[in-house]
Amino acid sequence: MAQEIKFTDRTIAALPIPEAGRVEYADSETTGLRLRVSPSGIKTFSLLRRVKNGPMERITLGRFPDDLKTERARTEAIRLNGVIASGANPGEVKRAHKGEPTFSALFDEYMERHAKIKKKTWREDEQKYRDYLAQDLGKKKVSKITRQDVAAIHSRITKAGHPTVANRVKDLVSSVFGRAVEWGCLDQNPAKGIGDNPERSRDRFLKPGELPRLFASLAEEPNEAFRHYFSLALLTGQRRDNVRAMRWRDLDMERGEWRIPETKNGEPLNVPLVPEAISILEQRKQMAGSGAVYVFPAARSDSKLGHMSGERKAWLRILDRDELAQLVQRIDAAGFGLATVGGETLAKSLTRARERCQQLKLSTDDARLADVRIHDLRRTMGSWQARTGASMLVIGKGLGHKSQQATAIYARLDLDPVRQAMQTAASAMLEAAGEKETGKILKLKDRA
Repeated sequence: MAQEIKFTDRTIAALPIPEAGRVEYADSETTGLRLRVSPSGIKTFSLLRRVKNGPMERITLGRFPDDLKTERARTEAIRLNGVIASGANPGEVKRAHKGEPTFSALFDEYMERHAKIKKKTWREDEQKYRDYLAQDLGKKKVSKITRQDVAAIHSRITKAGHPTVANRVKDLVSSVFGRAVEWGCLDQNPAKGIGDNPERSRDRFLKPGELPRLFASLAEEPNEAFRHYFSLALLTGQRRDNVRAMRWRDLDMERGEWRIPETKNGEPLNVPLVPEAISILEQRKQMAGSGAVYVFPAARSDSKLGHMSGERKAWLRILDRDELAQLVQRIDAAGFGLATVGGETLAKSLTRARERCQQLKLSTDDARLADVRIHDLRRTMGSWQARTGASMLVIGKGLGHKSQQATAIYARLDLDPVRQAMQTAASAMLEAAGEKETGKILKLKDRA
């Protein structure tokens, strides 16, 4: 028979460990609340009650103190006692709950049954899940996820300065639960009713004064593949996923064309290659092994994608390296210097430079290229085409933009004016960057 004591955290923590067999204690304050102590020192809360017209049920509540402490165990016991009083069997409810999927399992099913079949951007869904959802929701049973849980994630991402990302993550959760409702797994979608953050279209592109900084930092990037990747992203104006998955069989170097079999719009696209882009591709062709499929092959042979990944970290290095160069220039101009430390990482050097500027009370305004993303390279090509006089139709044709009104005109538009517009824009960008010479990006090659 269980020994009756008043459960408190202190009392439970002081209970002796039995040498053999489990010892059970009953709480003097709450009907049915039990605590079992094993020889290994594990202490487990449970509720022991006879269900109306049924057997004696023991419902495990959790371990002390890792899963729950005394007051929480008592609260849960009182709740289950209420369930029993209403005539329900909480043991059956709990056993059914054990078979319920976690959000992680539901997300995997969503990916296989829906996203990978119908969404070209399914890899972005995987990234959003890893970065924003796995830790908070992954292990939770789907029925336990509330609107408050989803709203808290949306709020946290928003406060971190990413309101648009917050909206897209919330949309992903809503889509996952929406499919679960459609499949008959759930009755409601907890993401419904959470308002979106206001959004405005990004108009960020690299300005004339920023291009020399980008190219200088790009030239110092130790990974040649990333140097070429970012340069081609700028010179072709295409989406990052299309550039990193570029295949040799889709390139016609003699005609100066790259055919993307299927874009985000679901249609193929012919992209004119300016001479500077062809120069980079010729360099990569010389380095490519026989039978190479991708222009930017994966660094690891066991890669599932087969082509490059990790460009976001490389982009961060380029921005960090540029900021470090700007800060060092300001420190030098003030008559001081920043000591070089052998073997120091870029991150540590940047931290020291920031601290040095703070000590010297030097301004760090505009030291970092603010809010520049990889996708802004694509926007930069379009903006510089507009800057150099290209029409909106020509720009749309080159970038693969699609609209109901313009689709028919795009289909008839020849590549020649598009090529000319892209060449004019590329020349203007490279001249602004101080990189234009005999049709090749020589500095990128020479500094490598």
